[in-house]
Amino acid sequence: MDAPNISQQITFLHSSDLHATKQFYSEILTLPLVRDQSTCLIFGVTNSAFLGFCTHIEPVAAGRKVILTLVTEDVDQWYQRLMSTGVEVSGPPQSNPKYQIYHFFLKDPDGYWIEIQKFDHPL
Repeated sequence: MDAPNISQQITFLHSSDLHATKQFYSEILTLPLVRDQSTCLIFGVTNSAFLGFCTHIEPVAAGRKVILTLVTEDVDQWYQRLMSTGVEVSGPPQSNPKYQIYHFFLKDPDGYWIEIQKFDHPL
């Protein structure tokens, strides 16, 4: 029997401050807020992929345990844009031959690592 179709994907994470989360994801990363559920916010990443942040979900311990990777063809443009907003980034974009990507990192208000990357050979 064939598996039923999956039409969307949402990753939910903890937010300790929904106001700061909303400002960061909607104003800095320019992701559209597609649903405000009072204690949860859901942002559109693509037509079928979403990020949700809720106050009732337990936080992930500090460190590189979660990496939100946003894939784009315009890594350098994103870097320049984020630098102009004053967001702290880990450094300029760089090639990573091991994983065949070009990328850089930053953190959101809850300390989640965000990677802006381009695959050398798109998926």
